[in-house]
This record gives sequence, structure tokens and C-alpha cells, in this order.
Amino acid sequence: MSAGGRRAVAPLGTCETGGSGRERSTPSPERGAEVRGPEDPICRGIFQVEKRSCDVVLTSSRLTWTPIEPESPTDNKMVSQYKTEFVELKEVFGVKMKRRRSARQQKGGTLLGIAIFVCIKKGQNKLKNRAIHLSNLSEDYCNVWFKHMKDILTEHFPNRPKYLKVVINPYSHRTEAKQVYNEQVAPLFKLADIKTDISTLPYVHTDGNHKFKVTEHEGHAFSVLMECDIQEFDGLVCVGGDGTASEVAHGLLLRAQIDAGRDIDSNFTPVRAPLPLGVIPAGSTNILAFSVHGIKHPGTAAMHIIMGNFQKVDVCTFCSHNRLLQFGFTAMLGFGGRTLALAEKHRWMPSTQRREFAVIKTLTNLKPENCELSFLPSENVYAVDQEDKRNEDEMNAIEQCNNEDKWQTIQGHFLNISIMAIPCVCSMAPRGLAPNTRLDNGSMSLIAVQNCSRADFIKHLKRYGNLKNQFDFPFVQTYAVQEVKIRTGTKHKWTDTTSDKNVDFHSSHSSVISLKENCPWNVDGNLLEGTSEVNIKIHSQLITLYGRNIEECDDVTVKCSCL
Repeated sequence: MSAGGRRAVAPLGTCETGGSGRERSTPSPERGAEVRGPEDPICRGIFQVEKRSCDVVLTSSRLTWTPIEPESPTDNKMVSQYKTEFVELKEVFGVKMKRRRSARQQKGGTLLGIAIFVCIKKGQNKLKNRAIHLSNLSEDYCNVWFKHMKDILTEHFPNRPKYLKVVINPYSHRTEAKQVYNEQVAPLFKLADIKTDISTLPYVHTDGNHKFKVTEHEGHAFSVLMECDIQEFDGLVCVGGDGTASEVAHGLLLRAQIDAGRDIDSNFTPVRAPLPLGVIPAGSTNILAFSVHGIKHPGTAAMHIIMGNFQKVDVCTFCSHNRLLQFGFTAMLGFGGRTLALAEKHRWMPSTQRREFAVIKTLTNLKPENCELSFLPSENVYAVDQEDKRNEDEMNAIEQCNNEDKWQTIQGHFLNISIMAIPCVCSMAPRGLAPNTRLDNGSMSLIAVQNCSRADFIKHLKRYGNLKNQFDFPFVQTYAVQEVKIRTGTKHKWTDTTSDKNVDFHSSHSSVISLKENCPWNVDGNLLEGTSEVNIKIHSQLITLYGRNIEECDDVTVKCSCL
């Protein structure tokens, strides 16, 4: 017995003598080549955890530590404090050797023990990291424990990324994207031993850890993805707002079609994206990130990437005259499109002021669009086979069964038309812009707001900022659809061929195609300079995002200050 009433601890990896005099064997970490079950000990020894000597046991599924109790406790209250704690290894994302170094020292240093980094949940959707420190001064012994834990993480969780392609838009929102990545994301990637190859705009910089490339033109994300060997990466990450996320997703899917030999200038069936996409929110609304994470929090987004949490998401194709314009998740015509077009003309203004100015100005000059909507109601059909791959034969069979009798057509004057493949949750719309749709249900929401008074339209907009039903108005119509054809004006019939007089294609694979007629579309926060005819079609689970399915949002009520 020691003076403090605790048992004397024998050297680690040897034997410990209890009060009865019998030797209790502590298995050495070097042992264990035999096959073990998930609860069979791999290592067992003594570490200091939160300044207490603990009996620590490592299995293939969890790490458990129990404070060593006094043999003859004098205070019963102290006994209750010695309870076993554990952490599941599926929640561990990093293991590091902990050392004390001087200010100028880059390597080496005095060993303090092992630091284990764990992903924990805070509240409903927020993810954070927690460090557990196992203190021990034995270099050899800590190396053995470190190796065992690293091997377990590598072998048991192969879906976690090790090498990521990162695209940063430093001009997103308040030019915060680069700072967000460097301060909130890169340190977590380093703890998880994730290597990165970074493309950013417009600076040229190279250091020992990261490579930066210059990309200064429209559609730069697609160009970057075409230049790199996409097969060497485990995932793709974008840092920015909704526009950046949309452009990167479009570039990733477009690269997949080109690699698969798809003719995007025809009625084609797209193939899935080859890599999962992680979205780090660094914009103003961050609808896509909010919808898959349930929160605007860069750390949470990074933790979903590190832990390899996957969520399949539906994607829309936007086509005009049988030619692909863009892959995307959301689109708005009318008020939403005109607001974005006006905001783009005032890029010199701060982002928040520019957005509020555009909303107020568009409301002042509110006018309806004369449109014809033809849509195919959704049947929630999944075209995914048992091997979780897209079954093209089944897709074609489903399309052939969709005869013309199922199509519905409405015509009139609309203040706004929205097509949403995702719920579009954000702080200004806690229920989502399209609360009745899901991320992966093979259906999209068509929301048509017919012509009404300015006061009624503002009431409709304000409903998005609280938990009331924004569709509970006689002038608002909602539909669950698989495909939509929208034609502005009624002078022309539907066309199936491309008119070179009206179309100005920057390139055959540009991320955005401009059309000369003034009919602005807002596609994922990017301006699609208007076409009079657009065909929008949903494609089930076409892309995989890092995140999870958010069925319920936080109880948040945030209203736009301009309304």
C-alpha cells in the first residue's frame, strides 16, 4: 500500500501484485497475434487519465478506463467516484503521440503520453471534437499502444478519407472561406491524418503541406477537376457558399458523364458522381450544407467528412432545347431569379446589404411571369438495384411507362416558381423552402405562386421565417413531381432542337450557359441568364454528400431583416 491508500503499481506490461499477494497478470501489448473477438483485450495497462491512475483496456471496438480504487477506502463517497468510462472506437478519428516542445522545436520533445481525438455530438446536429489524454512517460510502451489504435482505425473504418481534393472560393460571402478552412477545418484534417490538395482563387502560394493552383475563370471548378487525376482522391471538398457548392457538384457530375462517354447534348441518363462531396459552409445562406448537416457549422461539416458519414442526394438536370445547361439542386424563376439578377449587378455592395437591396427593389417592381408549366407527378420510384448502383435498363423502362396521359399542364401569371430537389433548410427558413421533399426520395417540389397583391406576397415570404405553413394561401400551389417543363410566354410551341440564334454557349462543357432572352433563373445561387424553355428532371441519388439525412430541423425562428 502506498501512503495515499492506493495500490502500488508495477511497471507497465509486467505483473501487478494485489493485496492478497497473488500476482494478477497484465497482458503485454506485444501479445495478441491470435484471433480475438470484439471484446477481447488487445492491450491492458496503467495510464494517468485526468490526473488519476487508471486501468486501461483496449479492444477492437472500444477503449475502457477504470480508476484504480484504494484497497481500504476510508470514505464511502470516494468509492462512488471510481466508475468505469469508455469510448467506442467508431467515434475516434485521430490518435497522436503527445509531447512537450520548446517554442523553436519542430520535432521530438519530451513524451507525455497519447492523445485520442473523439467525435461527439452537441445538441441536435452539432458535432465537435474531444481529446482524451492517456499520460505515460514510457516511449516504447506508448508506441505499442499507438500502433495498435492506428491499425484498428485503418482496418475497421476503410470508408474514412485519407486524401482529399479541396476547392476554396476565398471571395465567398465576406471573403471568409480561406480563413474558415485554415482555422476550423484544416486543424481537424491534420488530427485525422488526412492529406489535401487545394485549389483556390486567385493567389499563388506553395508551402510544404499544401499545393495551391490559380483558377480565375467562370467554371474554374470544372477545369480543376478535368486537370486532376480524380481516381487518386477519396473525396472532394468545397469551401464557400451555395454557388460554389453548386459549381463544384456540377463539375464533378459533368466529369463523370465525360468519363463515361455520355452525350450531354441528348436525352441521356446520367451516371453517378465518382467521389463523395463535402460542403464546408462559408457563404451567406448555405442551403445545401444546412440541409445535409442540419446546421451552419464548418466544424460539423468537417467532422462528417472525417468520420465518412455518407448521404445520397437527388440531383436535377436543367436542359434547354435538348442540351444540358447545368446539374443542380434548386431553381427559382420570377421573384427569385430577378432578385439574384439585380444583386449580381451590385456586386460592389457588401453581401448583406446587396441581398436586402435586391429583395426590396424587386418587391417594389414586383411583376408576374406569363408561364406554361407541364409536369409529371411523382411516383417516388427508385431506380437503384440491390448492389446500390443505378440500373439503366430499369430507368429506361420507367421512362417508357410514363405516357403522355400522366402529364399535367397549368398556365397563367406567376410571381415565383420554385423547383426544389432538397428541403433547402437554412436559418431564414427553419422548416425549409421545400419542407415536403427529402434529400433522396426521387422527387422534387414544384411550388408555383400565382399573381397576387404585393401585401399577400410579402405575407407568404414572411412565413418562411417562422414555423407556420408558408403554403397555406389560395394563390400558392405545390406539387411533388419527377419532371417539369417551363415555358415563359405563350407565343412559341415546345421545341426539340437548338436554336443558335438564341443560344450563346461559352463552351460545350461550361458550368453556366447564357441565353440572350431576358428571363433570369436562380439555380443554386448562380444566375442562369434566361431561356424561354427549360426542362428540369430529377435523378435519384445521383451524388453522395458527406453528411446525414436531416428529418427535423432545430426550432429556430430567424426572420429576414428586410421584410
